[in-house]
Amino acid sequence: MKYADEYRDPDRARATLASIDRLLAKIDPQAPLAIMEVCGGHTHTIFRYGLGTMLPDAIELVHGPGCPVCVLPTGRIDDCVQLAERPEVIFATFGDPIRVPGSTKSLMEAKAAGADVRVVYSPLDALGLAEKNPGREVVFFALGFETTMPSTALTVLEAQRRGVDNFSLFVNHITIIPTLAAILEAPGCRIDGFVGPGHVSMVIGTEPYRFIAEDHHRPLVVAGFEPLDVLQAIAMVLAQIAEGRAEIENQYARVVLSEGNRRALSAVAEVFELREQSEWRGLGTIAHSGIRLRERYAAYDAERRFAIAGAAVADPAVCQCGEVLTGAIKPWQCAVFGTRCTPDRPLGALMVSSEGACAASFAYGGKRANVAERAR
Repeated sequence: MKYADEYRDPDRARATLASIDRLLAKIDPQAPLAIMEVCGGHTHTIFRYGLGTMLPDAIELVHGPGCPVCVLPTGRIDDCVQLAERPEVIFATFGDPIRVPGSTKSLMEAKAAGADVRVVYSPLDALGLAEKNPGREVVFFALGFETTMPSTALTVLEAQRRGVDNFSLFVNHITIIPTLAAILEAPGCRIDGFVGPGHVSMVIGTEPYRFIAEDHHRPLVVAGFEPLDVLQAIAMVLAQIAEGRAEIENQYARVVLSEGNRRALSAVAEVFELREQSEWRGLGTIAHSGIRLRERYAAYDAERRFAIAGAAVADPAVCQCGEVLTGAIKPWQCAVFGTRCTPDRPLGALMVSSEGACAASFAYGGKRANVAERAR
């Protein structure tokens, strides 16, 4: 297939769904098979195209922690606000996190109150701001999984090459592999297989997932983001289960290589190292799941430059983002979904990002999803 509409062809979708039915007949599961899509982009596709309603009841889709904005702890948003409110700082950020609530305010509310918060499209845009404003300190909110790490790393190298000394990073990049390990090692893990992230895998390749099959005996299929990509990946997971296999397969071979992008990985390894531990919303503290700047690039570290304390802050008691992230409940089963928590007035990060499970559920189903789920 060459064109986007081919990946949305209804006849091909029906054929894939028929193959899923045949595979389930071979498996004959006694309880619904739980398949976790790791990436928030997949979650968005699932809700946008109604894939969950097309699949048989014998399959339960679990929406994993694949949205970096959604797993950002409240305390880190408070740190961002603290940085942004410094009079000498221009705080540069992607658009997604600007509305995520902190314990007292969001970056958008800080901006409304006078903080110099600017939305940029890349870290290079932030570096350009620093060059145009030599009398100000420009802090870039470096956020995302391995997908966005290379561009951040290359920007640090470019800042060094240009000699820009009023530019720094508030580093909140996180890594997917330790997170998947934490999910699999959690007591009572009920995940039967994974639809693996396409964008992350474009950078890291497929080999890092090997432990999922070898140590935990679960299949993982890296998938693209069109509806037929996701349906085919689910069929490939089921084929492995039906045949008693647990392997790492690549449905997204048109983009993802087994070895990943070596140039991107080289830049990341040059600039960053693993933190001992990082906090994740809903998942707690996970060892070696975040990164920081290496000592030789410490001059670009906003946490050191501005002595950020990094205090831990609990989420609102009524917010159930953590339970949604771990698959314990569906978005519409949260007590405040669609009432006290909406995209216009979010309580939790999952209702803010377009890749968040709650925002996607609200946008493409809302309370209808609640009614449909209870009717099943």
